Amino acid sequence: MSVSERAELLKINRKLRELEKEVMYGFKIKLLRSIPGIGLIVAVTLLSELETILRFKNLDKLCSFVGLVPRTNTSGENDKTGKITSRSNKPLRGIIIEAAWIASRNDPALAQCYLELCKRMKPNKAIIKIAKKLLNRIRYVMKNEKEYVHSVVQ
Repeated sequence: MSVSERAELLKINRKLRELEKEVMYGFKIKLLRSIPGIGLIVAVTLLSELETILRFKNLDKLCSFVGLVPRTNTSGENDKTGKITSRSNKPLRGIIIEAAWIASRNDPALAQCYLELCKRMKPNKAIIKIAKKLLNRIRYVMKNEKEYVHSVVQ
């Protein structure tokens, strides 16, 4: 990484930190950062890409927007589901999946769920299911404006 690239990265990080301190975004960023796997960059990306969570009627609509739904082929009585759809908000889907990897290591409930899913499917497919669970947590936090409470696994 060159000196000019480092300087540009430092400048961007400073701007993000300033944004975090603004009244309009500060509270929402704090709420999102209470969720495991969500850092400053992910929180700002979520806020900028989703705008308001209220525009999605349910989790399925949000998952569809992000691109975490399977591809379907229907013909008569035949229904086939495949890999996740190519129609998505690509930056948002990528960042949610990366956050899901981190969350699956830091949140006990997601870690347990991930391990259970890995018993019956490949890890890359299991993480998509964890990303959906993480997106559900994000939706809840943004909609109810309450900090995330870590799950206790018994």
